[in-house]
Amino acid sequence: MRADPELLRDLIAMTPGMVTRPGRGRPEAVIRAAESVTGPLPRSYRWWLAEYGEGSLRGRPIATVDPVPGLGEPGLTEGRDGGDRLWFHEDDDHECHGFALDRPADGEWPVVVRSRVTGEEQPYADSFAGFLTMWAALAAGLREGPNPAVARLWRATPGLRLPDGGTLYGPHVLRARNDAWEVRTHAPHWVLVGEEGGGAGLFMRRHGRDRSSLYRLAPGALRGGGADHGEPLAADLFVWIDRITGPASR
Repeated sequence: MRADPELLRDLIAMTPGMVTRPGRGRPEAVIRAAESVTGPLPRSYRWWLAEYGEGSLRGRPIATVDPVPGLGEPGLTEGRDGGDRLWFHEDDDHECHGFALDRPADGEWPVVVRSRVTGEEQPYADSFAGFLTMWAALAAGLREGPNPAVARLWRATPGLRLPDGGTLYGPHVLRARNDAWEVRTHAPHWVLVGEEGGGAGLFMRRHGRDRSSLYRLAPGALRGGGADHGEPLAADLFVWIDRITGPASR
């Protein structure tokens, strides 16, 4: 699933601790020169390099490309590891994030996280855009997401723009929108995951067995347990996404 650049810009601008350097985007020629050393870079990371060039997460830099071809900033684990990892960020917990070069998919490379203490490696995100989204979610105390379906979405993109003008939320807006709807007060077992263009809310269950179904609820209908009587839209969030946007969006 491709990340929407406007949603990515909003995520970056609204996430505390995610700092960019305005006006320092790298020219295409510099990015291509780096790729002559590293090989093709993933699509959303290329976008970030062209848009911002430099940035950090809680003071820890994200690797960039320099006029001299190559990746890395002082203090970062950089370059390839055994030919199939390209590291671009190390956090305060001594965990390194890198691209899995052996698992490319649709112009992106999945991101893995590896402990520098134990050497253990785990999947982290489906793309660099997903890496930024997951970092924002964890920084906001949302864990990987309010339920597994939303976590799956966030591993690829910070939300989704809908054809009717609505939006599926990213972690940078989810909490504020749920607070505005007073979801925890009136429907604590539910989470507002987005809104349609006409203002109706898109809800999913936060707890229980069924955390993949999507429901529609009109504004103001939440009081009195209205979420339990929402209109079912689909038994699976991603089936619904494919239906309204087309599989090509993924």
